[in-house]
Amino acid sequence: MDANLIVSNILNPPVLFFFLGMTAVFVKSDLEIPAPVPKLLSLYLLFAIGFKGGVELMKSGVTQEVVLTLVAAVLMACVVPIYTFFILKLKLDTYDAAAIAATYGSISAVTFITASAFLNELGINFDGYMVAALALMESPAIIVGLILVNLFTTDGKRDFSWPEVLRDAFLNSSVFLLVGSLLIGFLTGEHGWQVLEPFTQGMFYGVLTFFLLDMGLVAARRIKDLQKTGVFLISFAILIPIVNAVIGLAIAKVIGMPQGDALLFAVLCASASYIAVPAAMRLTVPEANPSLYVSTALAVTFPFNIIVGIPLYLYGINLFWR
Repeated sequence: MDANLIVSNILNPPVLFFFLGMTAVFVKSDLEIPAPVPKLLSLYLLFAIGFKGGVELMKSGVTQEVVLTLVAAVLMACVVPIYTFFILKLKLDTYDAAAIAATYGSISAVTFITASAFLNELGINFDGYMVAALALMESPAIIVGLILVNLFTTDGKRDFSWPEVLRDAFLNSSVFLLVGSLLIGFLTGEHGWQVLEPFTQGMFYGVLTFFLLDMGLVAARRIKDLQKTGVFLISFAILIPIVNAVIGLAIAKVIGMPQGDALLFAVLCASASYIAVPAAMRLTVPEANPSLYVSTALAVTFPFNIIVGIPLYLYGINLFWR
């Protein structure tokens, strides 16, 4: 593997600020981001990436490649929780296995945005419709995870409302804002982009950098929870993203995605949700241990993907797309 790819990624300012956040916790600095600010930053990032994706989708149109990519995205979001559930069941009970499987079947929008920034740094183009794939992959894993709990528990019918679960899965704030921004970008097109470009483009990297600083603080605080997960889950949190990325790259190759789109698709397949799915699992599967599914996704998989995974997946693309 070309070490220059990893070095280029690590020396990206947002990634360096992620390390700075982790370092602040390790050296016991009092650095802290006030609670409402990270939420605002995450909403901005979803808005900006969604709006830009809608504009680009309007330019490219809905082609056969777009449809195939979106179908593949939904398929991966449904299949990954199923096969990872049976792997996890080797060591965990049904509740924890289903919650972690749903977490890894869903996606991390911030990992996707970091990969987009990495591609921009390298001058590799990608299509805006990948944001639609991002939006579609967030919710199906939650539904699959709950179906698995219902199928493999023996304590009778679980006490939750499916309409409420579906509402939370498809209308939670991140999905709603991302899809809404995508549609508005699609409807307003180039004119809308010119109006909002100073806000959506000029501020984007600064906001991403500050958000990753906060993510570094949060991830470092979660590392102590890894003591509860054991070697099995730590290994799972590193190996499963690689396996999912390889499957994603194989699908991307069959569909004929260009290199930039293939990397983003691989990153979507390899990432794990640490916001939407944990929030849903806390409400619907309270028997599952949050320290397991949150710490593996946030303290292991997220840093692995943004530091090593993204350049590793691009290296695979450089090999197989020649």
